Amino acid sequence: MSRPAGAGLSPRQEMVLRVVREWIAEYGEGPSIRQIGARVGLSSASSVAYQLGRLEDLGYLSRSGRRWRTCRLR
Repeated sequence: MSRPAGAGLSPRQEMVLRVVREWIAEYGEGPSIRQIGARVGLSSASSVAYQLGRLEDLGYLSRSGRRWRTCRLR
């Protein structure tokens, strides 16, 4: 699935995707919901989970388990 980076994403979704990309590059695994929230300024774990779910629905992320730490970029 080839699409331009950030095509059709909200500014918040772009920030979340950038944090996930940088975290995986630095640590080799996906960040936790709280770690993402701290970096993008969201204190609610459910808000972060919602944004991650939207990114997954749009095909930007996938995960191999139930936890978001298992997410991978597509």
